[in-house]
Amino acid sequence: MAQKTEKTEAMQTLGICVFLVLMVLAVFGQTAGFEFVNYDDDKNVFENAVVEKGLSMQALGWAFTHPQVSNWIPLTTLSHILDCQLFGLHAGGHHLVNVLWHAATVVLLFLVLRQMTGSLWRSAFVAAIFAVHPLRAESVAWVSERKDVLSGFFFILTIGAYVRHARKPSRSGYIAVVLLFALGLLAKSMVATLPFVLLLLDYWPLGRLHDARLFPALVREMIPLLAVAAADCVATAMMPGLLVPHRLPLLQRVGNAVVSYVVYLRQMVWPTGLASPYPIAANGQSIWTAGLALGLLAAISTGVLLCRKKSPWLLVGWLWYLGMLFPVIGIIQISADTAYADRYTYLPGIGLALAGTWAVADVSLWWKYRRVILSGLMMAVIGTFIGLGHAQTSYWRDSETLWRRALSCTANNHVAHYNLGIVFLQRGEQEKATTEFRKAVASKPDYVPALNNLGGTLAAKGSNVEAIAQYRKALEFDPTYEIAHFNLGQSLIVQGQIDEAIPHFRKALEIRPDYADAHYGLGTALFSKKQWGDSIAHLRKALEIKPDFPEARRILGRALLCNGDIAEAMTSLEKPGSMDSDLLTRWSNLGHDFLQENNLEEAIACYGQAIKINPRSADARAYLGLASYKNGQIKEAIDAWEQTLEIQPDLNNIRNNLAWLLATTPDASLRNGAKGVALAEEASKLNGGSDAAVLHTLAAAYAEAGRYGDATATARRALVLAVAQDNSGIAAKLQKEIKLYEANTPMRDPPK
Repeated sequence: MAQKTEKTEAMQTLGICVFLVLMVLAVFGQTAGFEFVNYDDDKNVFENAVVEKGLSMQALGWAFTHPQVSNWIPLTTLSHILDCQLFGLHAGGHHLVNVLWHAATVVLLFLVLRQMTGSLWRSAFVAAIFAVHPLRAESVAWVSERKDVLSGFFFILTIGAYVRHARKPSRSGYIAVVLLFALGLLAKSMVATLPFVLLLLDYWPLGRLHDARLFPALVREMIPLLAVAAADCVATAMMPGLLVPHRLPLLQRVGNAVVSYVVYLRQMVWPTGLASPYPIAANGQSIWTAGLALGLLAAISTGVLLCRKKSPWLLVGWLWYLGMLFPVIGIIQISADTAYADRYTYLPGIGLALAGTWAVADVSLWWKYRRVILSGLMMAVIGTFIGLGHAQTSYWRDSETLWRRALSCTANNHVAHYNLGIVFLQRGEQEKATTEFRKAVASKPDYVPALNNLGGTLAAKGSNVEAIAQYRKALEFDPTYEIAHFNLGQSLIVQGQIDEAIPHFRKALEIRPDYADAHYGLGTALFSKKQWGDSIAHLRKALEIKPDFPEARRILGRALLCNGDIAEAMTSLEKPGSMDSDLLTRWSNLGHDFLQENNLEEAIACYGQAIKINPRSADARAYLGLASYKNGQIKEAIDAWEQTLEIQPDLNNIRNNLAWLLATTPDASLRNGAKGVALAEEASKLNGGSDAAVLHTLAAAYAEAGRYGDATATARRALVLAVAQDNSGIAAKLQKEIKLYEANTPMRDPPK
């Protein structure tokens, strides 16, 4: 009979485990089709240069020596790295791993509670609430909250090991407790409160605190755990950015804390209007709100204390809730933007579920039809939470859905407005992005990221003066915000204020020496100042940090050319394996830049390199002729244009340019009137004699050939066309040249 009962209970246990996993999949399985969101997922995963490359010795060392978004969570970081190794940047794989860790923790919670309390169905109900409660959505559906589900797994596993050790003490069992606790801390430091929870469990259900003889042993057991927790807390506190530099006044933080405790209580029982994040009230909680919240907490605490002998689970569950939330309740402020957050309840909420479940079960002991009523209530609660949990999870499918949900549930949510603005910015919807950034700034005038990005959208629209004002305002609130220094420098360069831009690039690099964009900005500014050596040094540094940086490579090539380092310029501009056509375009475009800036020697060198790559490039030879002409190198210009026409005879503008030089150059050894006439007549024939500029050239060629009558008549025709075509420049020249031709004098065009 006993064997039959054990077998039945084992089957029930297995069935409950399967049902719990199916519940988790029903609520959170949808995340396999979700995207990453622009809320730390970029910093933690898809824009993290180390994490996205997958497993390596470098990544392993980096995980233990670098924070992720101000958190020292090396085990969680390694899990993200492993995900990238397995799934790349396919978000569904990352989401599915979160779901599996949560499912494992749910099953483990059920088994450990059953082991501790001996109650099958109560443990199952607590695990079910933990599994699908809508408050779990943020921890499970958000890839960046891997630290919750991973630390939660080791948290429950540590409790299981502790229960086993408490009932059958052994050195190896205790070592397992310490090691599992350390792994939990490496996933998220919030589990540092676990020793406190273990003492509560020693009170109930383990009952070890009731035996005074065990008290010294319990104290000794806690010392290593507290030492490990303290070491982790010190390591975490040393991470830059963890603690808010400009904290709220203490009374305001305490007021927000007591109200947050009550808010979480309400959300646990009535989980509606959930969002992420919940902004801090601008002027803090009112004294009446804080006072009422404190009164409610005091009343509940008094009640559970009075009932501690009859109902010890109430005290344990309540203190579990209060104690585990304490590190994140806001008295020690770790967020400048969040009053409270759903994710903070991931493990503390277990205490409330435990207390509530055992309380209802205890109260219902004398109910008629107790089993039927409790079964109905249990299914109704679980069914409701499954529906609400599924809906809440769906809001995490992408960034826009997440932030629109937040804005529908909260007021003055500057984080939601800002991140929605980022969504629009990434889609190229500048106006919508600007609107959201303005709303973010209106909600929180000192919100530096929004000020910076507002400046960026204004700069993109050409409103540089207003953009500069936003960048300066951002830096007033946070002088260490290196991105604003860089953006301000860029806008100042656009305004021509290069000397004022340079200190901002230098400041950005002082704050963040590996800032590739700032090295590029400073290198570009120094290039404009013709400080070639310093420019080259910073551009090389930019490429060292960010090898795939074509703009930096292009300016570096220009700086090297200006510095006379043609061979190095070629090395910089010519990537191994590039096709000739790509190199040709690169050198030609560089030549165009120099030509536009009137840096003629550099332009000639670039076109020369382009011709070396492809001697049949008519375009490169045509522009080489233009640069040579502007540089006063008439023979080189004539040679370049003659070769251009040999390659591509249909370039009528080149034919016209060549005819002009042959007819008008002051160098008699280069003039050739007959050839000039032939070229100009061909050019005029090709465009039907309707181009004033070509007739202008033809008139000059006739004059050089001694055909002054034809020159005068052609110039008069050109003048009529120029006036009709509103070409005042040629018209003015023709009026002077007609007088020359009437005096039998040819036209001479001295080099400029």
